[in-house]
Amino acid sequence: MMAVQLAKLAGARVLTTVGSDDKIPKGVILGADAVINHAREKISERVRMLTEGRGVDVVIEHIGPEVWDSCLDSLARGGRLITCGATTGADVKLNLRDLYSRQLTVKGSYMGARGELVKAAALMGQGRLVVVIDRTFPLQEARAAQELMVSRKFFGKIVLAC
Repeated sequence: MMAVQLAKLAGARVLTTVGSDDKIPKGVILGADAVINHAREKISERVRMLTEGRGVDVVIEHIGPEVWDSCLDSLARGGRLITCGATTGADVKLNLRDLYSRQLTVKGSYMGARGELVKAAALMGQGRLVVVIDRTFPLQEARAAQELMVSRKFFGKIVLAC
């Protein structure tokens, strides 16, 4: 959700994915120009359609193996895949011929520098960047919060409050 907002603030045309149709309008509200439901559409095919066969210049990926191939397939020649998570595991396959023949870049990213945090905080203070919180649970209801997370029926962060 932050990536969608930051990319939009940078002037990018933003495509994003969601896992259910009820999340599509929420993605649009955050700034996405197009929202793809990965549960019922092949991401790379829809990306190619939306980009007239070209693909995208940048993919920000934080899921891992479950979406890895789709992310790479969605890239245009010379595109960059930025990975910053491994929710579905740590091991992925990489076709080296595809990587070098399409001149792709794969980069890992972990957190940011203090200056970037200060800039993000300023954007939040200006209301140009918003944190999306689906629900807040008291710490005693951590199990319910975990069950909600596993169900994938939320949009935004799930917060545990002390």
